[in-house]
Amino acid sequence: MQENNQCIFCDMGNTALVIAENRYALALLDAFPVAELHALIIPRRHVADYFALNQQELIACDSLLKQMKKIIQAKDQSVLGFNIGTNVGEVAGQTISHCHIHLIPRRLNDVSRPEGGVRHVIPGKGYYR
Repeated sequence: MQENNQCIFCDMGNTALVIAENRYALALLDAFPVAELHALIIPRRHVADYFALNQQELIACDSLLKQMKKIIQAKDQSVLGFNIGTNVGEVAGQTISHCHIHLIPRRLNDVSRPEGGVRHVIPGKGYYR
């Protein structure tokens, strides 16, 4: 895991990129979005992954997920759903060793077959019917 002074997320609270924040976490738009208005919820404490969050951080992140949902839907009324996810560990695709939760807005017909949602992280496993 990176040291705090080498982590790109540890200093995010000091930037204009922050859209919403609370005592334990902050929210901003993803720099490499998979959909327009794709947001990240990032705990302020340098912690490796979701399972290392304490109770206050979990509550704070949940609060910001709900706040960002409202902000995103107010900006774009074509957003009708969301995917929420986090990568834990390199084998799961985690590339930054600081917990972050993705809030990905979904719109009607943004993909041809949305059923299966997050199950598509493993190719061929998304469609189960």
